[in-house]
Amino acid sequence: MTGRAGAVTWALLLGAAGASAQVRETQRLAACRQVLEDVANMPEGIPRDLLNKAECVAVVPGVKKAALGIGGRFGKGAVTCRKDGGRGPWGPPSMIEVGGASLGLQIGGQSADYVFLIMNQKGIDHLLRSRFTLGADASVAAGPKGRSAEAATDLQLHAEILTYSRTRGLFAGVSLEGAVVKQDRSANMQVYGEAVDARDLLLKPDRRVPPAAREFVDLLRELSPRGQGSW
Repeated sequence: MTGRAGAVTWALLLGAAGASAQVRETQRLAACRQVLEDVANMPEGIPRDLLNKAECVAVVPGVKKAALGIGGRFGKGAVTCRKDGGRGPWGPPSMIEVGGASLGLQIGGQSADYVFLIMNQKGIDHLLRSRFTLGADASVAAGPKGRSAEAATDLQLHAEILTYSRTRGLFAGVSLEGAVVKQDRSANMQVYGEAVDARDLLLKPDRRVPPAAREFVDLLRELSPRGQGSW
């Protein structure tokens, strides 16, 4: 194979790999939307008044057992925040990874979907870091469920992040202390076609929602058009 032919072959392979990665991230965002829609249709799902108070929502579909580590779990998802200080419309998502041994202890051997509600500015500040640990860096509690959040405990009321799990169709608030949340910069590159900073995506008002994420963000805008401020 000549040098020129080899270069062409490598270019084709790299192009195919890039296209495959873009498809994978589009599918991830579609899965996030599906999980959110399923949870929203449950009678005992996330209280709507609680969703209205959330400043950001993260969805991590299909968390599975990790290849390494006893009881370890690993999953990828996306997080989106409201603009205008938590009272405006939902903005473009930033891609995230979630892992940790504690995830396996919470849900046994089953695959699970996770939904996180980030309730205040302190919670958002953690999202802007390259990684943080639930319970150690950010206060976390199992989220209340049902049609109203009035039964929330003091622990839930003061938590920066509320967490939920869906396993085998069962949905419940679940404590995920010890889970590590990280920015997924390579996935953001595939979704946006350029290197982007999580701060720009989650906070800046002029960032547009990319086509791959429109259905996910549109669903949140339908479920909770405007925020009601911090929890």
